[in-house]
Amino acid sequence: MKRARDTAVVRRAAALLLDYPDRAMLERLPAVRAAVEELPRGPARDGLAAFCDHAAGADELELGAHYVETFDMRRRRALHLTFYTDGDTRRRGHALARLKEVYAAHGWRPGPHELPDHLCVLLEFASRGDAGQGEALLRRFQPGLELLRSALHRHGTPYAGVLDAVAATLPPPAAA
Repeated sequence: MKRARDTAVVRRAAALLLDYPDRAMLERLPAVRAAVEELPRGPARDGLAAFCDHAAGADELELGAHYVETFDMRRRRALHLTFYTDGDTRRRGHALARLKEVYAAHGWRPGPHELPDHLCVLLEFASRGDAGQGEALLRRFQPGLELLRSALHRHGTPYAGVLDAVAATLPPPAAA
């Protein structure tokens, strides 16, 4: 039971930290940090805590500029996971529709301005919606998550630690 709760906390914290760093996100930061401190020691806690420290020490404009520079719409560092599986094609539209169907089947409705493949939306669903189906979706997109995580490490951004935390909640990726 504790493991499931810890996984949900990691995924919820990651969803909040990967959101655009506006005033509301910065106001939630102390609560996120407190929840992270209650996690068992390990890579998930370390990655989230490091990002919390980074965000707490920077100003809002600086964080916003870094976010925009880090998460572009190119396949290298996109938070929209269907870009990794379907690119910017018609297939992506079908994949988005399927995600909406999965969410709706479990009573989950992303906000009207959120795409269902955005990593924050998926992490919210996995942490507060249906944990089993959320886990299945995260595993489905795990190759893209690993590409994103690798790109964030190459970019040298503290956001890499947040993706490390998400990866720590999943089984090791397949070699392929």
